[in-house]
Amino acid sequence: MTGASLIASSQQTPFNLQREQGQRAVFCGLTSIIWLHRKIQDAFFLVVGSRTCAHLLQSSAGVMIFAEPRFGTAVLGERDLAGLADCNEELDRVVAELLDRRPDIKTVFLVGSCPSEVIKLDLDNASKRLTRDFQGSTRFVAYSGSGIETTFTQGEDGCLLSALEGLPVSESASPDLLIVGTLPDIVEDQFQRLFDEMGASRVEFFPGRDSQSRPNIGPNTKILLAQPYLGDTLRKLVSMGGTALSAPYPLGVEGSRCWFEAAASALGISPTKVAEVLAAPMKRGEAALSRYREELAGLRLVMLPDSQLEIPIARFLARECGMLPQEIGTPYFDADTMSGELPLLPEGVAWYEGQDLDEGLDRVRALKPDLTVCGMGIANPLEAEGLTTKWSIELLFSPVQGFEQAADLAELFARPLRRRAKLEVGLWN
Repeated sequence: MTGASLIASSQQTPFNLQREQGQRAVFCGLTSIIWLHRKIQDAFFLVVGSRTCAHLLQSSAGVMIFAEPRFGTAVLGERDLAGLADCNEELDRVVAELLDRRPDIKTVFLVGSCPSEVIKLDLDNASKRLTRDFQGSTRFVAYSGSGIETTFTQGEDGCLLSALEGLPVSESASPDLLIVGTLPDIVEDQFQRLFDEMGASRVEFFPGRDSQSRPNIGPNTKILLAQPYLGDTLRKLVSMGGTALSAPYPLGVEGSRCWFEAAASALGISPTKVAEVLAAPMKRGEAALSRYREELAGLRLVMLPDSQLEIPIARFLARECGMLPQEIGTPYFDADTMSGELPLLPEGVAWYEGQDLDEGLDRVRALKPDLTVCGMGIANPLEAEGLTTKWSIELLFSPVQGFEQAADLAELFARPLRRRAKLEVGLWN
């Protein structure tokens, strides 16, 4: 897919998508730091925000009091917010203390928040100044994780986009494959082994485990998304000369097979070789999934908008687990990143972009689905009304991509149904 076709495709919505505007309930974009800091092992994520930002990250990550994770918060106090203090002086002090304590850090991400956005603190210039001050020993990169501007998964999009700034164009003559999107290390290792067995010798993952190792992008680079919420990063890579591949996401056995086939086709690997390499992991994945089909088949599903994973997850649950999606909402629909999913979507589903929270909850109550996937703040009230819910944020904190994890993905949806059944038995006994 070229840059021109990317722009053209984004003007179309080839399925019946209804758009809503109104009150919404999604996590803050800062939450993406939880999986990003686990992946990029020599980076530190410094949130310029309030104590609320610090509490959010600590509670999301489950950080123990004696742990020293690679993220923190430069707290903006009342004097900062009132414009009575020089925020840059305080930021410089915090950064100096951080690097004195952690000289192993090679990249510091300065992450904007709602408070820093409100007072118009220029973190882009701050990152350039700090890079000069520390004489290139540490790279400083700024991006926004503000809940005002992003849903919680789009924080990663902003992070990766900022990391591409100033990246030179490669003149590599051979076709390179760039996998874009944070994957757990165990999943990345599995994918790399399968690519090696296929004979794909030039495969890179972005982001990598080393922040100093930046991808090669050029006219021969084939770009394949591993996560659906990276539209801005995808368009940036295409503008640098890369070619975007269209494929379903590697969720479930079918999605993973189609994803690998798209990559192999772009690299000129024969379908026979692909089928040979994928045969064993597909067989294991299908066998592991079989027990979940018995649990999930025929159950009705509603997904409220939260992460942009809703559309590929609904495809997986419908086609591979036999569930019956009734309504699927996504906070933002990007035709560029969803082009590979659209041909596989089930019919008879109400698809929504955006959210009017009150109307959405009224529809959930009317539909009375067997399972509602939603944010944590919505789940508890719905449970109190007798509905079974699943926290959507767990889909980001768990390894769910690939053949070997297909059953683990299904387990995330079977578990709350089992819990509800046990509670009902207990109540009656």
